[in-house]
Amino acid sequence: MDLSFNDDQKQLQDALAKFIERDYGFDRRRAHQLAAEGFSREAWTQFADMGLLALPFAEADGGLGGGAAEMLVVMTAIGNGLIVEPYLATVVLAGGAIARAGNAAQRQELLGAIAGGRLIAAVAFEEPGARYDLAQVATTATKNAGGYVISGNKAVVLHGAQADRLVVSARTAGAAGDAKGISLFVIERGAPGMAVRDYRTIDGLRAADIAFDGVRVPAANRLGNGEFEEGGAFAVIDAVADAGAAALCAEAVGVMESLNRQTLEYMKGRQQFGQPIGAFQVLQHRAVDMFIHAEQSKSMAYLAAIKAPVVDRADATSAKERRRAVSAAKVHIGNSGRVIAQEAIQLHGGMGMTNELAASHYAKRLTMIDFVLGDSAHHLARFEAA
Repeated sequence: MDLSFNDDQKQLQDALAKFIERDYGFDRRRAHQLAAEGFSREAWTQFADMGLLALPFAEADGGLGGGAAEMLVVMTAIGNGLIVEPYLATVVLAGGAIARAGNAAQRQELLGAIAGGRLIAAVAFEEPGARYDLAQVATTATKNAGGYVISGNKAVVLHGAQADRLVVSARTAGAAGDAKGISLFVIERGAPGMAVRDYRTIDGLRAADIAFDGVRVPAANRLGNGEFEEGGAFAVIDAVADAGAAALCAEAVGVMESLNRQTLEYMKGRQQFGQPIGAFQVLQHRAVDMFIHAEQSKSMAYLAAIKAPVVDRADATSAKERRRAVSAAKVHIGNSGRVIAQEAIQLHGGMGMTNELAASHYAKRLTMIDFVLGDSAHHLARFEAA
């Protein structure tokens, strides 16, 4: 398998590296993180101008038709720069759900708005106590007067309070745990009956718990209305979650590479007993172990990205192949990420825990990635069951 990038992909990689160095940087990233919304609308507009928000979507839907390699480049750069803007939530998850399940009118309206930077979106798939099982949907969608009434609770919705629209999973038939009977609905922010509790996660990003109490939505807001069968959305949810997990794996690789570079530079400059601590062989061995973990993780992330694209290109990958590749990558990267984060802090010493040092923020993000869209234990069990 050829895992090298072509000239266009290398140009994208270079452009993103220059953007992060020139226009983002750690200090600016901290300012974005501490802003009211937890990210910068100005930076989001820059992403749109660079074509990043349109990248994975089909040209017919206003996108650029990018594939796995392009998304690897973008997500790795997001990890390298520790970017806080809601790319995963809006483009990969919400955009992926709309691209896969939406009818032509929904794709044209919503994906066009996402690509142009005019719409922040998020998915509300997980529920309290569900333990990453996306079929555990107790939220109900009851038909009523040409539409639906949504009632239930969603947990840890990434950028949920900042999203203009939410893509919400709700049950139109069956019982919690049934794969059949789940539909997807687009709900506007601030809809009557919706209560949002916004909070920061341990890595400083934003999430929300959202309660729906008799929220009314028109039938036209069901994704795929007129084209996609009611109650048949679980396969889409499963594929979108896998695409999100694969994107997280690529982001983790970017975090690992940057954290390894920072640690190596610190070891070259930190003096102890009259010489750099990097001169001590035992510390060199630990740095090499960190490098090996990152390189192995890169290979796993590449395979996951190929098997779980943001938008289905009608390839030959079966759901079983996709699940196994993504879960294997998530397990490996979760474990390797823990090793790299902990070693980086140990090699930096006490200052590795301080907010003033970039390494601590990278370590926290690497730790948090393991718990998003299924932790290592969940994906190990899923891999065994696939």
